[in-house]
Amino acid sequence: MKIRIIGGGPAGLYFASLMKREDPAHDVVVFERGSRDATWGFGVVFSDRALEFLRADDEATYQLLTPLMETWPNLTIVHNDTRIPIAGNGFAAIGRLELLSRLYAQAESLGVRIEFDSEPSSLDDAARLGGADLVVAANGAFSWVRNENEDKFGTETDLRSNRFIWYGTSKVFDSLSLTFRNTEHGVFCAHHYRYSPRMSTFLVEVTDATWRRAGFADMSEEETIRHCEQVFAKDLDGQPILSNKSFWRQFPAISNRQWSFGNVVLMGDALRTAHFSIGSGTRLAMEDAIALWKALRDAGSLAKALALYRERRLPPMQKILDAANVSIRWYEEMDELMALPAVDFAYSYMTRTGRVSHAEVRRRDPALAAAYEKNHADLRAD
Repeated sequence: MKIRIIGGGPAGLYFASLMKREDPAHDVVVFERGSRDATWGFGVVFSDRALEFLRADDEATYQLLTPLMETWPNLTIVHNDTRIPIAGNGFAAIGRLELLSRLYAQAESLGVRIEFDSEPSSLDDAARLGGADLVVAANGAFSWVRNENEDKFGTETDLRSNRFIWYGTSKVFDSLSLTFRNTEHGVFCAHHYRYSPRMSTFLVEVTDATWRRAGFADMSEEETIRHCEQVFAKDLDGQPILSNKSFWRQFPAISNRQWSFGNVVLMGDALRTAHFSIGSGTRLAMEDAIALWKALRDAGSLAKALALYRERRLPPMQKILDAANVSIRWYEEMDELMALPAVDFAYSYMTRTGRVSHAEVRRRDPALAAAYEKNHADLRAD
């Protein structure tokens, strides 16, 4: 097959490697609009259970990536100055550029050609896409392929109200932590975790009302950083917040009724977005790659393969998306939820998506379950 992939993120790179490993005769080219050594953001995180998908399907890539990851067995909820560690929630993280560099090297070692600083501007670009059997749009949440063909894909976009900004810091944290602090303007939440021995991701989220009251619309980049450093001074221990083309954004919840048309197919964030609060974006992208690779292997034609890709992938993906969409709404209500006692707040976080029952909380962290039960007689009797 002649395969042309638009976008050199985890979805596109991993799919390219899977196809080339399956059959070295495949002609596979990845177009990446950025340079080899540039990326936005800082680290990406996986739950420990999420990594098992990779081990089950591709032991080689699992062994390639996991030695590079920072790991920890628990998460921590910080409710103002009260820290509540929660057991039974392991995670692993890796720098985004480190992840991409390893995926670049893997793909190129298999014979994939990656063209950096290069991206087709149209599906009619004959020089780059002409004669392709399959064109994969893996060019992110703001994919021009999807945006220019929304009628064919049945695209729906729900721009959520909260504002977030993706920073890093040289403060190295012991675990994935969610720190919530009341301020005169409203609640500030930091999603933070280490992704290397020297660096951590530090994503700040606020409601739109808090963002407006704080005056961020009129602040410079430096003023915004200073403000966030002041809010989280106790958590940063004097370490600076670092920017990498960081700016305030609203999360676009994107979905598509159709995943392909003709020989063009969507993958990764171009296909759908999952809120960062459940840490599954990179996992979903790589699972998309596995699903499309298997569909092409198993089906007798491209049309059947693209239909099979959606048929197999939609049910497990939808479960994660449903949880992500509920999680979005929890964060949109965090100002009101902060009125809860610290233990009840942490419990609310753990059970926010409906996928974790009280019995599951008991199994994962008996101490948290017992502390919550002290204030809830109905659960003590259960």
